[in-house]
Order: sequence, then structure tokens, then C-alpha cells
Amino acid sequence: MDKIHFPYRSDSHLPFLHVVAESGSWEKHGLQVEYDYFISAADAHKNVANGSVEFVGGNHISTYAKRTRGDKWVYLGQTVSLLNHRLVVRADSGISKLSDLQGKVVASKGEHPGLNTWLFIRQNGLEGKCELKRMRGEKLWECVRDRKVDAAFVTPPADLFARRAGLKIIDVDFLPMVWFTTASSGLSFVEKHPDIVERFLKGTLEGIAYFKTHRKEAIKIIETRYKVEGDLDNEAATHLYDELARILLRKLYPTIQAVSNVYELGKELDKDAEKVDPLSLWDFHFLRKIDDSGFIDNLYNL
Repeated sequence: MDKIHFPYRSDSHLPFLHVVAESGSWEKHGLQVEYDYFISAADAHKNVANGSVEFVGGNHISTYAKRTRGDKWVYLGQTVSLLNHRLVVRADSGISKLSDLQGKVVASKGEHPGLNTWLFIRQNGLEGKCELKRMRGEKLWECVRDRKVDAAFVTPPADLFARRAGLKIIDVDFLPMVWFTTASSGLSFVEKHPDIVERFLKGTLEGIAYFKTHRKEAIKIIETRYKVEGDLDNEAATHLYDELARILLRKLYPTIQAVSNVYELGKELDKDAEKVDPLSLWDFHFLRKIDDSGFIDNLYNL
């Protein structure tokens, strides 16, 4: 059994990761995966480079510019290509559609989530027409409830909690985006340990299949193991499961639109990213080999 590290960049990944781990999918491929701990963006770059961490689940936007400075980050597969956000407003806000955000204050937080909000606002013609306010250490839907801002974009289960608090949830188009859990590594490790890379991807793919095909069991794992949002009741765990199952990719290939959008974030963060081809960080040859073998289709009896 090979022990590997796969820290997350955001604890929002844990509902998915707990299910993959509890399903035994990684162990089935001879891997003991240490996944239940956080790593910062800076430490992720450093530890992947020095080999003390084999895989990382995030670092989606800093990597492009760092490639111009010698970084050897490699993306091997992607679990989702859509950001499944909703717009949260107060019932008395007068906001019923995106265009109503003109002149309003919209909450954002964090580097990648905040840039997601910026890009979505820009792509919908609202850049400069509403104010983005960075919130620190606060739940965005609570900021709306407490009248610190007029609106916020949130992902499940926050939309359910907001609805329970009497806030209005407005469905918006999902944003094509590389976010959530990504199979990322460093070129040196990938070249030296192709067998581990293949087994890690197979375990992750098998975990996704388990997630999608074992609804009752996955919901129970989420309800029991995921405590970041406090103790989830069955309704909240079910809502979170259903929303994740809806967007999880069976084959780990991100869409071109998702890669294009995350690249836009990379360029906004650091102009050096413009010197890099957005596809140059992605290596699908391991995934393609697994896919061509029929392994993924067999997981779903296709």
C-alpha cells in the first residue's frame, strides 16, 4: 500500500473526498490517501515542487503565471466544470434578476471565489455597475441577511441555509469554471511515478462512480463526516449530495469553456499568465489511456 498526500485547498471539497475515501476506491488501487487536511496556495506550490506532497486538489489560478518562472505544475484531471452558484438576496431587496444588481453591493470572499464573482459579473455586463465588497471570515448569505451587502453568490448547502433564514434564492446560469477538486501534481513526480498517477486517477474515477451510483450511502457519509457547516441534517446532506452529483464529471475531462474561464482569472491575478498557453498545464495522456481501456465505461456498465 503506497501512502500519498492529497490535501485540499478548500474544505468545501470534503463532502466529495469523504465519499471517495469511505468507498474504498483509493485503497482498491493500493493507495492510502491522506486527504483530510488543508494546504495553503504557497505551501502547495512549494511542497509539490520538493516532493513532500504528491497531489493537490486545488491551486487553479496561480499556476499559469508561475509557469513563466519555472514552476512545473501539472493538471491531470478535473472533477467539475461548472460552478453551481445561486444569487442570494433579501426578500425586500427588489432584486429578482441579475440586471437588478446595478447600483447594488455584492459580497465576495477569497481569491478564487472572489474572482469567480468578478468574472460572472463582467460576463453579464455588470462590471463597474455594481460594487464588489470583499468579506473576511463571514458567511456570505449571513452578510446579506444582516444587511451588510445587498446580494451574494453562494454554492450548496449555503443556498439552503439562506432559504431557511427567509432569504430569496435566484437561479442564475452556472459559470463554466475549473474549481473544486482537481488532480494536480508536479512534473517530476509524474515522470518518476507514472504507476501511482494511474492508480490515483483510477481510484478517483471509481470514487466518482460510487458517488453517482450509491446515493443513499453517499448521503449518509456526508451527513456523518462533513462537519464544516456544522452538523448537517438529512435534508441539507441530501441537497449537497444532489447538487454535487449533478455536476461531477464521469471522465475528469474539463470543458474548454471551464479552462478558458479559469485562465481569465489567472491573467487577472497576474499578467504574466498571458505568456502561457492555457492548455500547456494540462496533461491528459494518463486519463486518455484509462479511458481508452474501457475502465470508466465499465464502472457504469456502459
